[in-house]
Amino acid sequence: MTGNDFSAIKRCVIEAAREELIPRFAAVERRQKQDGSVITEADLAVQQRIGAELQRLFPEALFLGEEMSEDEQLAALGGAAPLWCLDPLDGTSNFVNGIPFFSVSLALIEQGRVRMGLVYDPLRDECFFATENPGASLNDAPLQLADTGLPLRQCTAIVDFKRLGKNLAARLATEAPYGSQRSFGSVALDWCWLAAGRGQLYLHGRQKIWDYAAGHFIFTSAGGHAMTLEQEPVFACSLAPRSAIAAVDQALFAAWSEWLLQA
Repeated sequence: MTGNDFSAIKRCVIEAAREELIPRFAAVERRQKQDGSVITEADLAVQQRIGAELQRLFPEALFLGEEMSEDEQLAALGGAAPLWCLDPLDGTSNFVNGIPFFSVSLALIEQGRVRMGLVYDPLRDECFFATENPGASLNDAPLQLADTGLPLRQCTAIVDFKRLGKNLAARLATEAPYGSQRSFGSVALDWCWLAAGRGQLYLHGRQKIWDYAAGHFIFTSAGGHAMTLEQEPVFACSLAPRSAIAAVDQALFAAWSEWLLQA
C-alpha cells in the first residue's frame, strides 16, 4: 500500500467515528446480543459505513466486522485475500453510559499476519497507527517505548478482572505486585495507551480478534512485549478468544510474567 492509501484509510475511519459516534454518544438505545454483550445502532452504522468504503477502495480485500454473523466471520478468516478486521465501536458499554473511553479499531491482516493497525479515539481526536515500516505513531508523531527502570511495585497495571480465572483474580486482588490498577473498558485503547506510556503492565483473559488485532500490533510496533497466559504469541488468525500479558519494557515483562505464571 502507498502513503495515499493509508491516508484514505485514516480519513475513512476518522470521518465515520466523528459523524456516526459523537452525535450518538450517551444518547442511543442499547440491545443485548446472544453472548450478553451490548450493541447499538452506532456499532452498526460505523460498520456499514467503513465496510462500504473499504470495499470501494480495495475491492479485492475481504472484510470481517464484529457485528457480522459467525458464519460470515469464519468465511472471511478462511479466505486467501487480504482481510480488513474492524471493531466499529470498541467500548460499547462505556459509549451508552456516557463514559468517554471508546474507539474504532481497524487492522489489515495478510498471510496470517497483521500488516497495519489503526485505533481512533474520536473524543480525544487521537489516531494511533502502525505499519511494519516505519512503526507506530500517535497523530503522526512516532511512538517508541523506552526502558522505564521501574520495579513492579511502582507500576500502574491495566487489568480486566472479569475475564480472568477465579484463582488468578483472587491472587491479584490480595497480593497484587503492582502499585496501582485500572480497568478502562476498551481493549483497543488499552493497548494504545500502553504504547503511549500511559501505564506499564497489562493483563486480559479473553480478547476477540477485532478487539486486539490493531491495538496489539501498535503496542508491539512501539517496542512493547506481550504473550498469552499460555506463553504463546497473542495474535492468532482465529475467532477463538486470546489472553494477554504485556509490559512496556523487557525487564518489566520478565518480572510480570514470572509473577503471573508461578504456581
